[in-house]
Amino acid sequence: MNSLFKSRLSLILVLVAFILPVILAKLVLDNHWYQGGVTNKGVLINEPVNYSTLGMENPHKGLWQVIYMPPANCNTQCQDRLYVIKQSHTALGKYRDRVTPVVMQPQATVPQTAQDMPVMTPSSAMASQLAGGEIVIVDPMGNLVMRYATVSGKDAQIAQGKDLLADLRKMLKLSRIG
Repeated sequence: MNSLFKSRLSLILVLVAFILPVILAKLVLDNHWYQGGVTNKGVLINEPVNYSTLGMENPHKGLWQVIYMPPANCNTQCQDRLYVIKQSHTALGKYRDRVTPVVMQPQATVPQTAQDMPVMTPSSAMASQLAGGEIVIVDPMGNLVMRYATVSGKDAQIAQGKDLLADLRKMLKLSRIG
């Protein structure tokens, strides 16, 4: 091999070493082969929704809230969900004073496991936001931030409680309000 061929081969190898990763990265991003670095467990609420747009006054200004609206007939699944919310609130430790769990109850009867939690009567718009027994996190300004879909089964409830706890800790650590 002559020196001209070796130098050209070296140049080509150097160019390939720098250009090939760029081309591969472009392909991965364009074809959506890469999942972004999302670490939250709940579903972020993208549209701006807050207490005032739902026709309600923020009852706990300056505090984060975990809101749950149990069904009219609070069965075992509902009782488990309320228990997980209370346990998640307790597990917050030093952040516990910054968060309050709230039960939205349109009926006058409150489930037995929610007796020691603040109870509110939701507006019709708020009731439609909380349809299906979802858990919703509300920031200190009254904005609905994140929701957790209804799950069935005790193990799924516990797993979702851990997810709720992880998200709350992350938000409380990064938040400078509330």
